[in-house]
Amino acid sequence: MSVRTRRALLAIAMLVALALALAVFVAGLQHSHDGAGTSSTASLEGGGEDASGAEATSSTGFDGAALPASLAVHDFALADQHGGTVSLGSLHGQVAVLAFLYSSCGATCVVIADQIRGALEELPGPVPVVFISADPAADTRTRIEGFLAQVGLSGRVEYLTGSQAQLAPVWRAYKVVPASAGRSAFDRYASVMLLDRSGHERVVYGLEQLTPEALAHDIRKLQGESG
Repeated sequence: MSVRTRRALLAIAMLVALALALAVFVAGLQHSHDGAGTSSTASLEGGGEDASGAEATSSTGFDGAALPASLAVHDFALADQHGGTVSLGSLHGQVAVLAFLYSSCGATCVVIADQIRGALEELPGPVPVVFISADPAADTRTRIEGFLAQVGLSGRVEYLTGSQAQLAPVWRAYKVVPASAGRSAFDRYASVMLLDRSGHERVVYGLEQLTPEALAHDIRKLQGESG
């Protein structure tokens, strides 16, 4: 075999080796890309949790945190700011907003009230809103009326209170941290609930989830349920 032929064959072999190495490199890149794409798709379309660990709203249709409709109903019967009595049974057949707050709690309760007022303004018809006192000693009738006037909810909310003995079982039933635990503890666990037509807790919102749009959306959804 001539020198020229050997050189030609060696050049061809080198080209083949280079082509094979390039093919392996490209295949590796493609595999890496496909794996990343699968991981991203799974995080968006799969198991139901986003980066914050919250259940994806698309799985329930609610903007707030959905609760099972099978939860026990927690009845109550307490005096409102006008001296009448409001019970859970009196709300039967209506979707209602329930929140625990107190008139002197400051910014947290003002924010809660503002978000609820905003939701009411987005809805075409009246929706029952019930506030239950988390601090009966602070919630005199005068303070309650002043708070409701401050947040623009006079005449639109039933504000219920009572003695410590009357309220404590209600707080426990709804897993509420009362004002006696300290303002920081109350603020940390403050929430708003939606009750369905049968009085079951169906959706709950922490302060970070609470917006007029979310509340209005979920109220309409519950109103649209049959039964």
